[in-house]
Amino acid sequence: MKRVLVSGGGGFLGSHLCDRLLSEGNEVLCVDNFFTGNRRNIHHLLDNKNFELLRHDVTHPLYVEVDEIYNLACPASPVHYQFDPVQTTKTSVIGAMNMLGLAKRLKIKILQASTSEIYGDPEVHPQPESYKGSVNTLGPRACYDEGKRCAETLFFDYYRQHKVAIKVMRIFNTYGPRMHPNDGRVVSNFIVQALQGKDITMYGDGMQTRSFCYVDDNIEGMYRLMNSRDGFTGPVNIGNPGEFTMLELAQQIIELINSKSKMIFMPLPQDDPMQRRPVIDLAKKELDWEPKIQLREGLEKTIKYFESVI
Repeated sequence: MKRVLVSGGGGFLGSHLCDRLLSEGNEVLCVDNFFTGNRRNIHHLLDNKNFELLRHDVTHPLYVEVDEIYNLACPASPVHYQFDPVQTTKTSVIGAMNMLGLAKRLKIKILQASTSEIYGDPEVHPQPESYKGSVNTLGPRACYDEGKRCAETLFFDYYRQHKVAIKVMRIFNTYGPRMHPNDGRVVSNFIVQALQGKDITMYGDGMQTRSFCYVDDNIEGMYRLMNSRDGFTGPVNIGNPGEFTMLELAQQIIELINSKSKMIFMPLPQDDPMQRRPVIDLAKKELDWEPKIQLREGLEKTIKYFESVI
């Protein structure tokens, strides 16, 4: 039995990861300051003798004894990370330093939940791990994009300088149960608006594309990366290479809900990427991983969740 620290364990992805780690027979130390995480996400785990919750902000050092660290702590949606951009950068950068320092002291593996946002508004499509990105360091999204880029730099510097065993995954758009209803992400936005019979807010002309990975597939990729061969650091893209326009996504959600919602078109936010699709050849080769759940099936599960909480 391993004792595993999950920073950001009260969040959307973190809570699903806690479920998975407990199901594998591990002890889990869930660390969260609940800035964007939600106690409801982990309420079902509080009576589990192998689960421990610690309210803590990773921008402050943490002194615990664990066998592995998954570093997921950071607001991950534009609404939340732009609310307090300085804190977002601090969480990404100082939080990474504190978690890496802990991993160095304990001589243990640490996984970084990085993001496809490090590619910015890409000029290469689809995006392989070798692509360096097209980013704006001055824009409103930079607190997240640059924070995560700096965190990756720190991980590889700790790997080279201090021989810390690192794993870096770049997460593409992920959706599923326990998403925050008001997090501003497109899947939750469209589902909530359609369920409430409101107009669906479409930014730009709706022809920009995204690739949507269901949460169970994401967590499987994360788990396999942590348990991949020694010396394999990544970065590795984890996402679904199926590509959909925002119009296609909205139409599918309206159809599944049988909603009367109409679409209204708004200006595209600054630096919003026009295309996003991962190359997952490395994940297939090193992790024997690829997503299994198609968009329609995943949307049905996600809609069912939102029907129960809104």
